[in-house]
Amino acid sequence: MAWTSHPVAKIAGTIRAPGDKSCSHRALILGGLANGISEISGLLEGEDVLNTGHVMAALGAKVERLGDGLWQVEGVGDAGLKQPSIDLEFGNSGTGSRLIMGVVAGHDIKARFVGDESLSGRPMGRVLDPLSEMGIKYTADDGKTMPLTLEGRSDLSSIEYTPPHASAQVKSCILLAGLRANGETIVHESRMTRDHSEKMLRGFGVEVRSKRNGAGNTVSIEGGQSLTAQETRVPGDPSSAAFLAATAMISKSGGVLVEGVMSNETRDGFFRAAALMGAHVGAEDVGDACGERLIDMSFESAELIGKQIPIELVPSMIDEFPILAVLAAQAKGITVVKGASELRVKESDRISAVVNMLRVNGVEVEETEDGFIVTGCNGAIPGGGMVETHHDHRIAMSALVMGTASQQPVSIDDASMIATSYPDFMDHMASLGADIREGGQ
Repeated sequence: MAWTSHPVAKIAGTIRAPGDKSCSHRALILGGLANGISEISGLLEGEDVLNTGHVMAALGAKVERLGDGLWQVEGVGDAGLKQPSIDLEFGNSGTGSRLIMGVVAGHDIKARFVGDESLSGRPMGRVLDPLSEMGIKYTADDGKTMPLTLEGRSDLSSIEYTPPHASAQVKSCILLAGLRANGETIVHESRMTRDHSEKMLRGFGVEVRSKRNGAGNTVSIEGGQSLTAQETRVPGDPSSAAFLAATAMISKSGGVLVEGVMSNETRDGFFRAAALMGAHVGAEDVGDACGERLIDMSFESAELIGKQIPIELVPSMIDEFPILAVLAAQAKGITVVKGASELRVKESDRISAVVNMLRVNGVEVEETEDGFIVTGCNGAIPGGGMVETHHDHRIAMSALVMGTASQQPVSIDDASMIATSYPDFMDHMASLGADIREGGQ
């Protein structure tokens, strides 16, 4: 069903950031592996995270919802995972599927991984290749994509591995497999990626070593370590906060306060890029959660200027390029994105999807192999287009944000997948003054 975002004169209000998606996945996974019962608060109850919970239950953990964002997980502990009696269904979640491949790898079980049409088209070779070097076997219906069956083993070999492309999912998968491997597993990153797995593993009592090397990073883990159940508070998601921030930045007037956002250098690239473009970004410390610093962030309407996005920011904003493209469209001048080829293998080919999103709304944009070049509209995005979302929640949300400040309404062909990562998006946008309605123009 199509939805349409209509331009509004003002965006203003205060929103508590929804729970971080990455940390929510990991809280359920690590709690499901630990000895004892873990209490989790602030969990993001989007479809992707809920599927991870269902999968951990199928693998032997006891997963129970106690209230709004409050969950209890009794882990399998040192006994290890159980042979699942059903397919492991991940829906649209690349994070959940790839991380749990690493979890299954170190157990004497066989599991079939399935997902929706979008996830079934995403490459899994990036994790299957290193896991195969560690000793797993797999079969796939279509090359190295899902559905696939993975056969783990309890005598997994450790590995020293350098991923061809910097990826937190690949690193985390290998570390989780390394938990049950013989010896030390080492991952060399050419560029440091989000480090939630390392921080949260340490919180569950596992020793993980990290060493920076310029822009790169080396992470290692010794096999045979046990996890101890923890009380985990999930921090606010900076990726979700980016949509609220951008809505304020491109608005004609007003301002937005987003409370309880995680502050982490591996996740804040969007906010740093927006500041380079002239956005007003305020931050105030308010505590910590999950080993992460928490901040309240404020954003205001701003006159944005196109910039070349520093390539060193790319890993820390890889999920935010669709919404950055909206800022670029609103800005004065040219914005250049390079070094983002990882976008080709997200929920959609996000480079092509971003380019099409802008073009159908009258924005001049050039597609490149590893990014895009946007000629900004100087505060006057034409709008009026119907955006094909390709079942990608970030394309859908970005287009709806763009419609709040365009000259004509902006429509999307489907909004259902937004629930995978940000189920309260429509309500939050409405509370800020957005006018988003079901149906086309």
